[in-house]
Amino acid sequence: MDNEAKITLGLLNMVHDNAQASQRSMADGLGIALGLANAYLKRCVKKGLIKISHAPANRYAYYLTPHGFSEKSRLTAEFLSQSFNLFRHARTAGADIFGECQSRGWIRVALFGASDLAEIFTLSARDFDIELVGVIAELPNASEFAGLPVIAPATCDAAAIEAIVICDISDPQAAYNAAIRILPKSRVLAPRFLGVIDPKSLTDGGPA
Repeated sequence: MDNEAKITLGLLNMVHDNAQASQRSMADGLGIALGLANAYLKRCVKKGLIKISHAPANRYAYYLTPHGFSEKSRLTAEFLSQSFNLFRHARTAGADIFGECQSRGWIRVALFGASDLAEIFTLSARDFDIELVGVIAELPNASEFAGLPVIAPATCDAAAIEAIVICDISDPQAAYNAAIRILPKSRVLAPRFLGVIDPKSLTDGGPA
């Protein structure tokens, strides 16, 4: 991933996390000059990735457009395709997610998505009192992935699963959307770095 893509991804992540962020805080967070942050922000607006709205006290609010969310997911996948980045983020995220499952008493957990992330999570899960029941994925020619049975989304038995963890790196939002058709949203967990959101909030332009 080149430096331009890294800055763009960082900017999109900041807008996703805080619509009220100032350009100064964006520049500081990215470690770049204010003028450069402003140039990248304008470029993202021109590309239709970010929408700017007026906010109180003569400030601005920034929102990701649907195109912006898609680009953020694409850049995140590119970033995580570098194995060191993926492993470093996944080990911490796995501990957080499986710790939450254990504390809530969700023992039978399924992974959604056959990916390198799913393989790392099978290792993380061993440190917790949970049971990985399978990998939910469309893999018609495979019965197992990472030592777990493959479960087609259409045949997934929700009664046999207490929680789902999103592991799809290529299109995590689509995986999340499919998973919440199997279990309630409260029982579908995703690493923060995948950037998934409730699909109901994915509107063109964000709040009024």
